[in-house]
Amino acid sequence: MAHDDTDDRRARFESLALPFMQRLYNTALRLTSDPHEAEDVVQDTYLRAFRTFDNFRPGTNAKAWLFTVLYSVVINRRQKTRREVGPLPVEELEERYRLVAETPAGDVGDVDAWGSSWPKEIEAALRALPEAFRAVVLLVDVQELSYEEAAGVLTCPVGTVQSRLHRGRRLLFAALEEYARQAGHLRSVDP
Repeated sequence: MAHDDTDDRRARFESLALPFMQRLYNTALRLTSDPHEAEDVVQDTYLRAFRTFDNFRPGTNAKAWLFTVLYSVVINRRQKTRREVGPLPVEELEERYRLVAETPAGDVGDVDAWGSSWPKEIEAALRALPEAFRAVVLLVDVQELSYEEAAGVLTCPVGTVQSRLHRGRRLLFAALEEYARQAGHLRSVDP
């Protein structure tokens, strides 16, 4: 009988969680900028989610729950890395930033949750956002979580989500203004 319960639990988990795998991977990739680390993050997310599946309340938003687990995994990995490595010298940080900034969008994963390609300028602008703003923009604007759901994922107040989203959008707008103008999506305004 216990075997049947385990099979039923696994089947319920898979039907609920597996449809979000690509979205989780895309978000993990945009948070980590490393395809291998993103794969590890998603694997850890599913492992942790399965272990704690009994805590999931049926009828609530499974996507928001999975993104909460994913964001927790990302944060825990960063904290563990910082403890193991310690602070990086400024020169190394600058070199890492240069490498990320020069990485072609295709190498960072330029396919969004719906399978459409994003221009490299958009990927670069997202990568350049400070993580707090990037995470909110990805959760609310890309993954379409509500403010309340994003606040739950990030464990912060709704007002903080709204503020970070507003600032993140403004930073993205500023970073993409010239690109949008050249692509014909924005007209020049003469003073």
